[in-house]
Amino acid sequence: QVQLVESGGGLVQAGGSLRLSCAASGRTFSNYAMGWFRQAPGKEREFVAAINWSGGNTNYADSVKGRFTISRDNAKITIYLQMNSLKAEDTAVYYCAAQRTFTLRITTPDYWGQGTQVTVSS
Repeated sequence: QVQLVESGGGLVQAGGSLRLSCAASGRTFSNYAMGWFRQAPGKEREFVAAINWSGGNTNYADSVKGRFTISRDNAKITIYLQMNSLKAEDTAVYYCAAQRTFTLRITTPDYWGQGTQVTVSS
């Protein structure tokens, strides 16, 4: 059974930092791009960041560029999202996703995690 399990969410003050993790299991993830999406209350789920299998290429939403960093440890089949300079508008449920693709475009994920709540207080 394939699972993506997120952790690391919580409550932080504006300007603070959090590090999210997503541990994958149940299959190999060769040739899978992995990434993060988020969904705020009353809004649609939106793309945050993606990383290719090798970890050599990354892509970010404009709203998080320069503040968030995505990384990948293939030995642990885990991806991370380092979030710095957090803002109130970053408050959302953050979801991990994986899609078999050679690109960085995660448009129709094959797998989703259950989500982890990030709340930034202003």
